[in-house]
Amino acid sequence: MEHEYYNGKSHPPSSLFSFSNASFGFGFGFDAAPGPPPPPQPPAVEVLLSEESPVAAGNVEPLVVDDSLSIYKGRVNTCDVFGVKNSDLVPGKYEGGLKLWEGSLDLVKTLNSDIKAVRLLVEGKQVLELGCGHGLPGIFAGLKGAGLVHFQDFNAEVLRCLTIPNVKANLFKESSQGICTSQSVGFYAGDWSEIDKLLLCGDAVHDKTTNHHTENEGSSGYDIILMAETVYALDSLPSLYRLIKKCLRYPGGVVYMAGKKHYFGVGGGTRQFLRLVTEDGAMQSDLLAEVTDGSSNVREVWKFSFK
Repeated sequence: MEHEYYNGKSHPPSSLFSFSNASFGFGFGFDAAPGPPPPPQPPAVEVLLSEESPVAAGNVEPLVVDDSLSIYKGRVNTCDVFGVKNSDLVPGKYEGGLKLWEGSLDLVKTLNSDIKAVRLLVEGKQVLELGCGHGLPGIFAGLKGAGLVHFQDFNAEVLRCLTIPNVKANLFKESSQGICTSQSVGFYAGDWSEIDKLLLCGDAVHDKTTNHHTENEGSSGYDIILMAETVYALDSLPSLYRLIKKCLRYPGGVVYMAGKKHYFGVGGGTRQFLRLVTEDGAMQSDLLAEVTDGSSNVREVWKFSFK
């Protein structure tokens, strides 16, 4: 059985999905794991652009997207922000937002490819990046003309120390088109089970019993939802999926998801999320890219949309 190492220790994969428990509201659930209950979730809050932390990322470095575009990112030490050394994840406290994960770059490359092939229009659209961390996919959308970009992360500290500085370095530069204004970006911290109170909500309410959508006329919600490396933890997948369905514009909204096929040691993965979406039946899925460059487990990029 494969293992992946976290904080220098080997952890076996946790148990797979069980769809027999309907307690999550969609007809799928998980086997209860032994151990103490998780710590209480922090309240959902808006983080203002002016709340950039004094521990904010310093020197920025470029990441080349293609010959005509680079995105600039900073670097912040986990110990300086959270007092945690050499850790990618501390459940309930830190969810890995300060690390640049491979899936973020995979997602940016896929978005760039779809825009060039005229399979995706970003200009003027309302965009949400979930679990943003560095915020590179959302920043890319802003550079491609999105009308509004919202960034969400579990940790307000990640937004203050990393996301906001990165957004300022990329979207607030003076150019012939002017500069990005604070009204076109927003930053929100909190757990996926609570954060919908602060985000835009779509028109669609899916009734699983009738397999029918009800909607108002209009285009509320986000046209595009982006997420990279968000599907690593099994127990968070139902709340993530519920949030997507609440916030995505119906019928034309799309979700782009990048992540590892399996996260050994923590149990999640793109295929686990795909099983959840398939079981619910409200959305269709398309595999856009598979990355096997040897730098990590097999990675994938998927697109989801309402049926």
